[in-house]
Amino acid sequence: MGKVYTDLTITNRGDQFLAKRGLINDREVRSLTLKRVLVDTGATTLCLPEDVIETLGLEVLKEVDVVTAMGLGKAKIFQDAKISLHGREGTFECLGLPKGCDALLGVIPLEMLGLEPDLQNQTLRALPSETVDTYLTIL
Repeated sequence: MGKVYTDLTITNRGDQFLAKRGLINDREVRSLTLKRVLVDTGATTLCLPEDVIETLGLEVLKEVDVVTAMGLGKAKIFQDAKISLHGREGTFECLGLPKGCDALLGVIPLEMLGLEPDLQNQTLRALPSETVDTYLTIL
């Protein structure tokens, strides 16, 4: 087995909305690229440390109970994190982690973007998004 890491660009989708409406300048849209983000299929969603969330200015959506290796705890869910990787983009909620923790890319964003880990080659593989082989299915 192996671990899969990826570079991940995260943008505040709320800022993009304001810029599109002309309420802020395009240069004011908060965005950053994280290097070597662990692809963690044991994690449900995107998980970002507090300092990254603060830099991006993401807003709290709710507080939830979470199960971690340390047991049951509370965590904040933030909204409007637009992620870009491997030519795919999507806007997701993210779970806040303590400062200093590593970011994690969980299974929900991976599935929604049609990406899967290739453990043998330690990379992400983009699934087909067109023709009859598309990863998007509605049954």
